[in-house]
Amino acid sequence: MNSTSLPFKRALLKITGEAFCSKGGQGIDFDVVRRLALEIIDVNKLGVDLAIVVGGGNIFRGAVASKMGMDRVTADNMGMLATVINGLALQNALEELECETRMLTAIDMHQLAEPYVRRRALRHLEKGRVVILGGGTGNPYFTTDTTASLRAMELSAEVILKATKVDGIYDADPMKVSSARKYTELKFIDVLKNNLKVMDAAATSLCMENNVSIVVFNMTITGNIKRVLLGEKIGTIVREA
Repeated sequence: MNSTSLPFKRALLKITGEAFCSKGGQGIDFDVVRRLALEIIDVNKLGVDLAIVVGGGNIFRGAVASKMGMDRVTADNMGMLATVINGLALQNALEELECETRMLTAIDMHQLAEPYVRRRALRHLEKGRVVILGGGTGNPYFTTDTTASLRAMELSAEVILKATKVDGIYDADPMKVSSARKYTELKFIDVLKNNLKVMDAAATSLCMENNVSIVVFNMTITGNIKRVLLGEKIGTIVREA
């Protein structure tokens, strides 16, 4: 398909750390990562510019460690390093499948990856490379959701794809409430007003202020990333109007 006919030419994919392990597991399941890489390659072949922000919760959660008594800054620094580990695993899987990839990190670690520089990231996207963004924002107290929103603005992404293990946004936890109602579309203000767990409030507000839509969808179903970018109505879209 010609990329000019796609609803989105440039997208930012936010992948939770849980996507790197088997259901209920921890660490990295390399078979799972390889399947994820295959889906990303399908998107890359469409001609969509794709940047990816990875989480690190499968390895370490800074917020949880902080609640258990660890210094918050140290805990968040460890969480940011966990995202780099996941990013390297994804980069390796993509490159083994001959997909040209670049990893950029907000924390300077030039032996492992390029430092995040906006112009450099844009150039990689323009050349058709998949860009993986690790290390969060490089600062404690900011989530990878906020990182995703910030990078989407900086890289002129038209949409944020929030890949989760549920098929959209509900008015209650569908795992606990059988009568939970799924939304197909929401406005940013309603997400904030009703405290719906899409992204954290800072990330949602940033998207609202800059009019960048968020699509929340189930990434455990093979092909869903591609379906969203082809314009299929799956999951829940959050936008201004």
